Amino acid sequence: MEHLESQELCEEDGLSDLVQRYADLVLRLALTYLRNMPDAQDACQNVYIKLFKQRKEFHDTEHERAWIIRVTINTCKDMMRNRWRRRLSAIDEAVLILPIEDNESREVVSYVLALPKKYRVVIHLYYYENYKTSEIAELLDRKESTVRSQLKRAKELLRARMLGGMDG
Repeated sequence: MEHLESQELCEEDGLSDLVQRYADLVLRLALTYLRNMPDAQDACQNVYIKLFKQRKEFHDTEHERAWIIRVTINTCKDMMRNRWRRRLSAIDEAVLILPIEDNESREVVSYVLALPKKYRVVIHLYYYENYKTSEIAELLDRKESTVRSQLKRAKELLRARMLGGMDG
């Protein structure tokens, strides 16, 4: 019995380490998708529950990180399909709280969050998580050329909105 309890504690510690290691990544990605803190926090909790239930074995840290990102994306997509979420999204967007200290960074992130979802996600994974376009394509199950086009279009939109915001 004592051996079983110590094994469970080790598994819980490993899970706790995993949660702590990816907490920021999961929250940032969920916030990028859902655009409000309460839903992003709910998504994080759902990701951790899936992680706890599945107790997945990973080949290496890159496999682990990719799995966490994929589960986070799928969790966010599921939440966005919810009819209640669609009805409240306009209200929730007005309540957006960005957990960023620096005003300039907050402004840039607010421009990123204002982009359509397909652009927000590629920008986030490319600039904030440092993935290559080929890796983003694999994570999102898209063609690499599509990811490159979306990244290019997202940069153009950001540039236009940021420069437009400075002029007006």
